[in-house]
Amino acid sequence: MTRKHKTNDADAVYFVPLGGSGEIGMNLNLYGYGPEEDREWIIVDCGVTFGDLSTPGIDIIMPDIRFIEERAHQLKAIVLTHAHEDHMGAVAHLWRRLRCPIYATPFTAYLMRDRLAEHGLLGEAALHEIGMSSRFNIGPFDLQLVTLTHSIPEPNGLIIRTPAGLILHTGDWKIDPDPVIGASTDIKALEAVGDEGVMAMVCDSTNVFTPGEAGSEAGVRDNLVKLVGEQKGKVAIAAFASNVARLDTAIHAAEANGRRVCLVGRSMHRITGAAKSVGMLAQYQDFIDEEEAAYFPADKILYLCTGSQGEPRAALSRIAEGAHRNVTLGQGDCVIFSSRIIPGNERGIFELMNRLAGRGVSLITERDRHIHVSGHPCRDELAQMYAWARPNVAIPVHGELRHLKEHAAYAKTLGVPHALEPFNGAVIRITREGAAIVDEAPAGRLYVDGKFIISDGHEAMRERRKLSVAGHITVAAILRDGALQNGLDLRAMGVPDRADYDLDALLDDLADAAEAAFKRMGKRERRDEAAVEEVLRQAVRREAARIWGKKPAVDAIVMAG
Repeated sequence: MTRKHKTNDADAVYFVPLGGSGEIGMNLNLYGYGPEEDREWIIVDCGVTFGDLSTPGIDIIMPDIRFIEERAHQLKAIVLTHAHEDHMGAVAHLWRRLRCPIYATPFTAYLMRDRLAEHGLLGEAALHEIGMSSRFNIGPFDLQLVTLTHSIPEPNGLIIRTPAGLILHTGDWKIDPDPVIGASTDIKALEAVGDEGVMAMVCDSTNVFTPGEAGSEAGVRDNLVKLVGEQKGKVAIAAFASNVARLDTAIHAAEANGRRVCLVGRSMHRITGAAKSVGMLAQYQDFIDEEEAAYFPADKILYLCTGSQGEPRAALSRIAEGAHRNVTLGQGDCVIFSSRIIPGNERGIFELMNRLAGRGVSLITERDRHIHVSGHPCRDELAQMYAWARPNVAIPVHGELRHLKEHAAYAKTLGVPHALEPFNGAVIRITREGAAIVDEAPAGRLYVDGKFIISDGHEAMRERRKLSVAGHITVAAILRDGALQNGLDLRAMGVPDRADYDLDALLDDLADAAEAAFKRMGKRERRDEAAVEEVLRQAVRREAARIWGKKPAVDAIVMAG
């Protein structure tokens, strides 16, 4: 923490988001109770986000947990609201730094065991499976799950009771009266907690700008059945594997039209396995494996694929490239994108679609037909949640800054007395009188870089970004008695050439500039290997900028001869 503050803590609950506030994804929320030196904490959700062009070589990004890692002896548990990667994907990566029990409902626990096993933690980490709507105690926290609806099985809100008061943490949710799988929203529990008195509600902000309601999965089902029935060739449906309700809908649409289902992509098998472990999808025929599906008539098979966001290594991308060993799509076939485009993924998705179109595949998206609904609450649903819970303080999370500001303003119009816009690292003190940011904790990002975990400010990342912009040049020399032996050896990566000025010519010119700079050095300096390295490096970089217009990363290596 960076500032000191008074801590009359018997009357306060502390809320510290380390991820998911000011962004959508990478959710990690801390709740603390007690005097500062002995404050006990729980983590609610511990998720990831994903790399992009600004993070070369990085696929998975996690919250920086320094604040709670330093207090690991005061950390009582990790409680997971549901099984989406942005809420649970970091647990296995970070557990060794925290070493606390994990609590999850059966579907989430199934997937959590899978991840723990991947990291060799299955027998080490204590994973407690808890029932839906259960109530249990962890340290000073009396916790109760509230059944909600979302785009994955077993989504839960979390009621957090403490001696200071009650917090309602919604997690991800929407209001779906006909969710296809799972129970509908537990309205009675939400009304009861509103009657009990909600000191603050920490609430999803994803769709705060969208009027009306997100819509029901039942409407998607009717449209998808009709759409699949219109197709004559092979059909592939691309959807988020975690959206089991959508998988259920797609399988129903296939069987309603006399098609068998083939799962394509590791995540599809993983999630359907988890769903079947808790009794879902049991009413359908067994899935057809990829090799067998190739022998089915085109109008009798439906492929359920990963890769709706254009992920390069996902099943649908390999199919589009003609690189999948078992599945091919072409003229007369159809791909249905039963998902939305996540902001930032547009380029990859459109490239995927163009590759499919180039093979003669017809494409249908949510813009063409009603084949997707969001899993997050729109404005009317937010209004209903506030009417049920009636919190004294609104704390919007799970949104960019613009979402949080709009959500806080909207909550005020709904009669909420107080609203506060958090940011990652904000230490928020919540009492029955209101809430205030009283301190700031370290908050940043951790990158999963192969088998290493590094900070977002790591030198390796700065170097990679430089390399991605202007390439790299190495200049090597042998120095003996203040003279260069056998000239300079230059090698380049990521540096272009052209027909009338090839790379060898460019390197020769760079070498000439470096040798000229060396000759301008004093006799004493020429005997200093480090000084010679710096002169050569700067000379090559300056000359490259003059000729090319860019400044590549340059390394100089000088060895004594």
